[in-house]
Amino acid sequence: MSDAPAEIETLIEMMAKLPGLGPRSARRAVLHLISKRGFLMQPLAEAMQAVAQTARECLNCGNISTAEICPICAAEKRATGELCVVEDVADLWAMERAGVFKGRYHVLGGTLSALDAVGPDELRIPKLVDRVAAEGITEVILALNATIDGQTTAHYIADQLEGRVNVTSLAQGVPIGGELDYLDDGTITAALKARKSL
Repeated sequence: MSDAPAEIETLIEMMAKLPGLGPRSARRAVLHLISKRGFLMQPLAEAMQAVAQTARECLNCGNISTAEICPICAAEKRATGELCVVEDVADLWAMERAGVFKGRYHVLGGTLSALDAVGPDELRIPKLVDRVAAEGITEVILALNATIDGQTTAHYIADQLEGRVNVTSLAQGVPIGGELDYLDDGTITAALKARKSL
């Protein structure tokens, strides 16, 4: 039981729902915010309020933006015919940070999962199939996580798009700077299968 006032306890409980924060971490974060309320807590509250009012999902790709169509979808120079399919917005932002991909994206909103009763209609897979036909897509790049659900989803999408468009996936294997001794068997297997000539 806490001696904190109800309002502060409610804030701690809300913070504890964030990924990576448990009750103790949330309590420390809230106490830090309170101690720095003038230059940290108030601006944070205002920023959260602004995002709560303006953030929305792009109607086209599922990215988070402040407009109905995000800047990536709106940029004509991104209409390369390449469409990168990702699991969630965090993956899209990671791809953008790398600065290598110059096409457009499609956010699925998760992966297929029989255990969690997540089928194709719960994801944005039907919208993906529609986009491939409507936007003249020439290549769909599946940038899904190398998990069982991610790979199941990739195979399902590849089956749905077979004969319509070239479907590729990101290479998997040894990361740059990685040492074999620290890699799991699955990563080593994937790297060996994806080997290339030097």
